[in-house]
Amino acid sequence: MSGESPRWKRIVFKPSGEALAGPSGSGLDGPTLESTAQEIIDLRQNLDVDVAVVVGGGNFWRGRTGSLDGMDATQSDHIGMLGTVMNALALQDALERLGQNTRVQSAIEMPRICEAYIRRRAVRHLEKGRVVIFAAGTGNPFFTTDTAAALRAAEIEAEVVIKGTHSGVDGVYTADPRSDASATKYDEISYLEVMTKNLKVMDATAIAFCRDNGIPIVVFDMSKPNSLRNILLGSSEGTIVH
Repeated sequence: MSGESPRWKRIVFKPSGEALAGPSGSGLDGPTLESTAQEIIDLRQNLDVDVAVVVGGGNFWRGRTGSLDGMDATQSDHIGMLGTVMNALALQDALERLGQNTRVQSAIEMPRICEAYIRRRAVRHLEKGRVVIFAAGTGNPFFTTDTAAALRAAEIEAEVVIKGTHSGVDGVYTADPRSDASATKYDEISYLEVMTKNLKVMDATAIAFCRDNGIPIVVFDMSKPNSLRNILLGSSEGTIVH
């Protein structure tokens, strides 16, 4: 174990589905899965951090924006939940090929391929040094995987939600830096500012839930190597919302 002391001992890591797709933005990318798994393992095995992961599904299906014209919204969201299960199983495989014991728990029961989500069992897995991947969001339509990350963080008493982006944007900015050269980055910002300024960090439900439960959020660029370690060791990586 490293002698370095992380500032949080239990985290929920929220990679976007697109981030797991690598440069293409769709499907799955083997090298990206492997590098993500290596960073998670570094936290678990070298910094002794309990790591739970909530995966998005945008590399397969974008919910309402990715639905077919006229598709029922609930049906569309259920398809998106299945996309997150595919990502969870792929990440589990990447972690286990590198020697890290991992469990997938789904909010929609699929007993042939993963466990059902049970909070006490999830906490027990974490205490035993396993990485737990939460799939299928909250199991309910109309709630994003951002909200699922906030909910699971509160349930398992995680100390922070760490959200990895895929766009090359390394935090929260005053505007989209890809289209506005004058945009400046926040090193830290309050929940209220994020909501009142309508900054695209997480959906408003997730932000409000984290605020009400005192769970900070860190937004960072997943494509930058060692970012997770740097965040846990207190660097100014990304933006912290608190």
